Amino acid sequence: MKMETNSVSVIFIFLVLFVINGNCTVTYDNKAILINGQRRILLSGSVHYPRSTPDMWEDLILKAKNGGLDVIDTYVFWNGHEPSPGNYNFEGRYDLVRFVKTVQKVGLFVNLRIGPYVCAEWNYGGFPVWLKYVPGISFRTDNEPFKAAMQGFTQKIVGMMKSENLFESQGGPIILSQIENEYGSERRALGAAGDAYMNWAAKMAVGLDTGVPWIMCKDDNAPDPLINTCNGFYCDAFTPNKPYKPTMWTEAWTGWFNEFGGTVHQRPVQDLAFAVARFIQIGGSYINYYMFHGGTNFGRTAGGPFITTSYDYDAPIDEYGLIREPKYGHLKELHKAIKLCEPALVSADPTTTSLGTFQQARVFSTGNGSCAAFLSNFDSNSAARVIFNNMHYNLPPWSISILPDCRNVVFNTAKVGAQTSHVEMLAANSQFYSWETYNEDTTSSIDSSAFTANGLLEQISVTRDTSDYLWYITSIDIGSSESFLRGGQKPTLTVNSKGHAVHVFINGQLAGSAYGTRAKTRFTFTGPVNLQVGTNKISLLSIAMGLPNNGMHYENWAVGLGLVELDGLDQGKKDLSSQTWSYKVGLSGEMMNMVSPDKDSSVEWTQRSAITQNQQPLRWYKAYFDAPNGDEPLALDMTSMGKGQVWVNGQSIGRYWLTNANGNCGICHYNGTYRAPKCQLGCGQPTQRWYHVPRSWLRPTQNLIVLLEEIGGDASKIALVKRTTSSVCANAFEHHPTVANYQIESTAPQKMLRQARVHLSCGPGQSISAIKFASFGTPKGTCGSFQLGNCHSQNSNALIEKMCVGKESCKIAVSNSYFGSDPCPRVLKKLSVEAICSTTMN
Repeated sequence: MKMETNSVSVIFIFLVLFVINGNCTVTYDNKAILINGQRRILLSGSVHYPRSTPDMWEDLILKAKNGGLDVIDTYVFWNGHEPSPGNYNFEGRYDLVRFVKTVQKVGLFVNLRIGPYVCAEWNYGGFPVWLKYVPGISFRTDNEPFKAAMQGFTQKIVGMMKSENLFESQGGPIILSQIENEYGSERRALGAAGDAYMNWAAKMAVGLDTGVPWIMCKDDNAPDPLINTCNGFYCDAFTPNKPYKPTMWTEAWTGWFNEFGGTVHQRPVQDLAFAVARFIQIGGSYINYYMFHGGTNFGRTAGGPFITTSYDYDAPIDEYGLIREPKYGHLKELHKAIKLCEPALVSADPTTTSLGTFQQARVFSTGNGSCAAFLSNFDSNSAARVIFNNMHYNLPPWSISILPDCRNVVFNTAKVGAQTSHVEMLAANSQFYSWETYNEDTTSSIDSSAFTANGLLEQISVTRDTSDYLWYITSIDIGSSESFLRGGQKPTLTVNSKGHAVHVFINGQLAGSAYGTRAKTRFTFTGPVNLQVGTNKISLLSIAMGLPNNGMHYENWAVGLGLVELDGLDQGKKDLSSQTWSYKVGLSGEMMNMVSPDKDSSVEWTQRSAITQNQQPLRWYKAYFDAPNGDEPLALDMTSMGKGQVWVNGQSIGRYWLTNANGNCGICHYNGTYRAPKCQLGCGQPTQRWYHVPRSWLRPTQNLIVLLEEIGGDASKIALVKRTTSSVCANAFEHHPTVANYQIESTAPQKMLRQARVHLSCGPGQSISAIKFASFGTPKGTCGSFQLGNCHSQNSNALIEKMCVGKESCKIAVSNSYFGSDPCPRVLKKLSVEAICSTTMN
């Protein structure tokens, strides 16, 4: 008794000290991350703070929490924080401390992936461009200048977090940190230098004494005590490099990024849930969705090159901050099912039993009564009926059923009970007014900012990425005796580029354009040119479309022009590459800061009514608009434009390009191994039509929009639109397994409540205004195209209208008793509903 009393006293004292100090311990063992000595199954989601606005952060994190997440994961973006050596930016979208504290306020943990290399389809992989020009530097290897810069920034971030008491060891939310990123392939290629650098990075990170574990992703040789982790579409074949480390998945890819000229990628939630369940059933204890909210590549932050301004990633929360259904809801149910299994998952190792050729059971049994089972069917084509614990279970193709008591199915990865939401872009009824234009000088007159050099210079070495644009300017004299002047074939200009785009101007007139792609950045422009007797000015506008974010020593990759030749003169082919060229960084409008709403500009804008040439290239446009009513997310519909950049109230929305998508679009099936080319959408349509305008950037009236159009468009047809949920659908069978129907009571065994329900919910500020379709029986079709089947309860529509119309959300039982009678006895019935959502009028 005395020993027990002393033990209780010690525990009491510890708890008192913990409450006073607020400090926690974070460690790990072979099963899981331990927080205050307790093993945890941790579900995480990536939300990158610069890809949304501070006004959005709390709502995004709350939605992540309500979706069942424990952790918010983010990279740290060096080039956003240190745009020039020693000059730091931690304001606005880059207010990292505010972001971490917002996560803490909501009640979630943080995985701070410092890197500082991040990849992330972010410009230059997160490295500041000035880093390239540090004498003697070589990126991500055993190189002293690079290590010194990397250590300095890492120390800066860790010091900031420590000073704000943000590590869990100080009572803060940060439970994990990451050093480096996806280094395995580079380390192997670099050999001894890669190994030395990796070991140095690990030792440096641990020496910062954060009090929380460090991780390295996609590097099987991560040295102790760092935890090596997995990234990918699937990670159930992964094992950590030491038996005493937990099995962690730092990037479960929810979709894929998009590139201009490519299709939009989607990943079916059934397959994503299947991948997560596969990982959990092998003993995985940490999963991070990359991305849970993708957001927007504002400004010139998109990397690639050619990565779109949208970084939606088909994430559970879309680019604009709206919940994407059924992905969000289905994963939320999965997370509930996993948490029901947590006591068994963190206490036992799985045992595997074959249930068929492609079927198996993985069982976690603790011996003290906790038991969880995962029944899997890896057959991608056929359903299976299996026997487990003397009971029959039906498993759809490519699916896993979760049984938190080794008896009752509460979730199957292929059976989606969550609603489907249809989102539309609707006119915001906010008109642009007072259009004015300014024509960029396409003859590229040489001014004080220009300089000359012999030969063609590499673009980034000249611009230092202060602008996407670099003018290459030269001239050629044409004599009156040239044959082409007397009706012959025009001379042909050939321009070889190392990336990424070029507009060719001859004597101020656009002769043509050419573009690379993300897969093939190098390209060639070849086209006839109009030359005249005398001196002809050749002005080539080379354009960067985001700097590379991955690849071996990508700091050495070139951008800009490599060869310029003129063919078709009487003397034959003339190489212009080695002659004298003038260089001018950026456009005149950029130098004059025409995008600023506060600048008293001396620029002579032209009134829109005086414009006769709508399609003129290199033209600036500006107009004003008032903020529309409501709180729906906003976007610009840029369909009428070509290619360029756009700003609102001085804030850069990003690059736009209305190039059409090429790909292989077809029917998307969830079953079978997923890869990015599998489920493509948008063939023949612009890769990105809409561009997010955060409401926090607007004022009530007189908002300034400025855009630079490179190739020609009709700015008068640009539209401001609202992103809104137009309809929601639900489609569920009787007895559909859901976690909500599973009940655990302290004094009774677990049991299933067999009455299934469907849940309809419109977006914020909306309510259900009408029921477009409702049928309890055997309806056919999918959301948006439901049809009555042979069996139908006649009062379906009336009952659901009474239950749902006028409400933001409603729940409906899928049962005979709710609808009054059984419309078709001994037939498995389902309920299909489509409801119209409308804005609630205040």
